[in-house]
Amino acid sequence: MYNFSDSIEIQSNKSLPYAGVIIKLLQDVLYDDDKFWKDLMTNQHAVSEYFEKIGVKLVIQETDGFAYIFQPETNPDADDNLKLPRLVRKVPISYEVTLLCVLLREMLEEFDVKEIDQVKFFVTHKEIRDKIELFFKERSNVVKLLKNFDNYINSVLNLGFLKLVSEDPKEKELNRYEVKRVIKAKINNQKLEEIKTKLDMYASGSHS
Repeated sequence: MYNFSDSIEIQSNKSLPYAGVIIKLLQDVLYDDDKFWKDLMTNQHAVSEYFEKIGVKLVIQETDGFAYIFQPETNPDADDNLKLPRLVRKVPISYEVTLLCVLLREMLEEFDVKEIDQVKFFVTHKEIRDKIELFFKERSNVVKLLKNFDNYINSVLNLGFLKLVSEDPKEKELNRYEVKRVIKAKINNQKLEEIKTKLDMYASGSHS
């Protein structure tokens, strides 16, 4: 008698030995505390080659303990038949969330200069809020910022640049986050300057 469960087992045995790594990287950033990190280290070349075949680049930062994939921009002059669909749809990010990412990136940079023996950088809800509040001079803009601040934090959490490590049920200001090091890779120095220039232009027009 044909056993359907047996057929499922047979199919699963055909999976690549690093299939878990592929799936994790397609989902999000892969960190060195993940159980699939060892598989990535063992199969770096094969994993990289797999993604290259579909037009995706693999980035591994062993020192900082993370890896991620990204899809290079398509040449606008390329034949439409050769253009690949985007792996991740681009979603516009608000001025406040962009500013928050830049500030966290710079705070991590300052931390690395001062704390050469420490790897992980932690910051509280209040520290982040106090930092970004300095960029809003008009009272009406400050009120709007504080009203929506939790939404901005959640947006950065969804981007993977922050991780909530401890939550205070009574005092939200004491919530503690880890600034994930992937933010330095995804917002490199060149990108950082480009973003800051755009933020300055935006701020001079509507956030003075």
